[in-house]
Amino acid sequence: MTDVTNTLHLTVQHPRPDLAIATVAGDVDLHTADTLRREASKILERGCPRLILDLSHVGFCDSAGLSALIGLWHTAQAAGGALGLANVPDRLMRMLTLTGVDAVLPVHATAAEAVTTMTDSPSTSTGEHGSITRVSTDAGTREPTEVERTACDSTHHSPAKLS
Repeated sequence: MTDVTNTLHLTVQHPRPDLAIATVAGDVDLHTADTLRREASKILERGCPRLILDLSHVGFCDSAGLSALIGLWHTAQAAGGALGLANVPDRLMRMLTLTGVDAVLPVHATAAEAVTTMTDSPSTSTGEHGSITRVSTDAGTREPTEVERTACDSTHHSPAKLS
């Protein structure tokens, strides 16, 4: 049985000003799903309308995690952007397939494949490339315990309203 942790780590790279790759590490469950949704939504709402979630370091994902992914897809759509998943572990891929979510959320074998697919359309802005953000949070806290942020130089999109 997998040990469930209450810590979720996000490392965010901005290979383009309007595209972010968030590498998610930890379990995405009842204790951490809100953290993932909140932190990834901030990326989208700050003007990076295209987001790739690299899930290669996710050990476990439950229905709360699945709900967070669907909510992020709605947030990306409302921001005029897109959400893609990359390096999805087998157990999570089975859940996406069984629920039909894989028909809505694009799933890519690698983050590089997702970047290629998502950058087929022209960039919406110009700016410095390659910035990295690290966010580590404990599930019980409301704010990140460690934050290193860089701005995303892109056209600002209004925050999404989720129902």
